[in-house]
Amino acid sequence: MRKLIAFDDDTLDKLKQLARDRMATFQELADEAFADLLKKHGIPIDLKDALKKSAGLSKAATARKTRSKTGRLPS
Repeated sequence: MRKLIAFDDDTLDKLKQLARDRMATFQELADEAFADLLKKHGIPIDLKDALKKSAGLSKAATARKTRSKTGRLPS
């Protein structure tokens, strides 16, 4: 899917130079930047990340249940 994003001339020039320096395409830079943004906000990027996050959440929930059962007896 194509979307338009506007950059000021100076920013675009710097991004183009960075892409040349890293021998990457502008698209690769954009993919990396958006992946970093999603990661920063805890949003899984792909299925593998989603499964890791899901496994981590279920592991934490299991640990909480175990601790609450071994705690005090209900009154």
